[in-house]
Amino acid sequence: MHTPIFPSLRARLAGFGRRVDSLRQATLSQLEEFFAPILPPQLLSQADDGSNSRDRIFTIRRTFWGFIFQVLTPNTSCRAVTLQLRGLFGLHGDQQIRSASSAYCQARQRLPVERLEEALRLSALAADQRSGMHGRLAGRPVKVIDATTVQLPDTEANQSRFPQPSAQKPGCGFPVMKMAALLSLASGAILAVARENLHWHDVRLFRRLWSCLRNGDVVLGDRAFADYVSLAQLPLQGVDLVCRNHQARKVDFRRCERRLGPHDAVFRWNKPLRRPKYLTQRQFDRLPSYILVRVLRTQMDRPGFRTTTVTLVTTLLDARKYPAHELSALFLRRWRLELCFRDLKTTMRMEQLRCNSPAMVRKESLAFLIAHNLIRSVMADAAGIYDVPLDRISFKGAVDAVRQFSAARAQARNRKQRRRLEDDLLSGLARDRVPDRPGRREPRAVKRRPKPFPLLTRPRHDYKERPHRNRYKSTKNTSV
Repeated sequence: MHTPIFPSLRARLAGFGRRVDSLRQATLSQLEEFFAPILPPQLLSQADDGSNSRDRIFTIRRTFWGFIFQVLTPNTSCRAVTLQLRGLFGLHGDQQIRSASSAYCQARQRLPVERLEEALRLSALAADQRSGMHGRLAGRPVKVIDATTVQLPDTEANQSRFPQPSAQKPGCGFPVMKMAALLSLASGAILAVARENLHWHDVRLFRRLWSCLRNGDVVLGDRAFADYVSLAQLPLQGVDLVCRNHQARKVDFRRCERRLGPHDAVFRWNKPLRRPKYLTQRQFDRLPSYILVRVLRTQMDRPGFRTTTVTLVTTLLDARKYPAHELSALFLRRWRLELCFRDLKTTMRMEQLRCNSPAMVRKESLAFLIAHNLIRSVMADAAGIYDVPLDRISFKGAVDAVRQFSAARAQARNRKQRRRLEDDLLSGLARDRVPDRPGRREPRAVKRRPKPFPLLTRPRHDYKERPHRNRYKSTKNTSV
């Protein structure tokens, strides 16, 4: 700072300048510095003019990392974020922030969704680059398509956009949003996502993600995606499919076009007579009258799975380049990758979102997916440096370690100390491995009993609570 007119004030003004600079650079948590190599700084910079160009307390950068902090710390309210930032400003400056969370909530509404989508893409790219060449089939990158659902708060806006299941009575259920996600088999990161209401089929959502596929990709999916349209159109884009055969399509290996091996043959599938609802008549007419697909039946000897015999359908017709045992092993890895949804919905508590409008629900889901990809990047670093299988690194352990080590890293006094903490974090993740239990059986059953409360079968203003609720057997005739 230069003060040629008042040199005696230089010392005092210099201290004030450092304080203002630290106040402007202060963020909610230390996650920004920890993940700086993954997301470039210009991604969260203020706009030069127009929306998000004002110099606010809740800038795009602070709001974004506050959002990420919330999803990485379950049950963290907007008020808790505001109070943490108030304490941070009290430490670095004199500016006061109100304890109410309205300013932060408004800042989340102003957060551009385009920045969040770009952050999702960059975080997935960083996780893939750190994973190396793992998760490939004959040198080709493999991507996994899968769908899931999440519950939303019961607001009028959410009900209008994402209605609840029709079997539930009005006022007794929650809106449900279906999400189709495209994941990377190498890192487990989520590359892209499509959202719609519960009544959309998985294939329709998958078609929205076709623009994210690149020439040479191999897509791995379950039986919902083994449809004629996808098998006919994706190879024209340079993309091949490996899916489980739909249970309604019977396979007779005696009627194949040519045999490739035991229970491995090429079949001719004719064009369906009925047009799918998601295609126009012109698009349906452009489909070929038949396609050639490869069908193989494999025996799954690994214990712990629900089925022992699986029939796969693929557009990879070259049996020498793509042997049957490699395709079977590839499909087994798809089952392991479904654990990514468990990490999101159970570990990170994404199963019930909390925003009250469809626009904010979209941003909240993107924040969860970005945080998931950032953690996957750290896990890929640990797996690559210490030569550990990525599947053996605990996702929950990585989340806890990142939260604690990022706070310690921010208090380090020099670069050498920060680097030592980073190495300690990665080595700890590599040592604390998930046990390899291929024979473990985990049936989908709930062990913990729910509390003995009756089900809400009518809206609350019409519902009459019965006495001795721990002894109820039925909730019929409970209206006033």
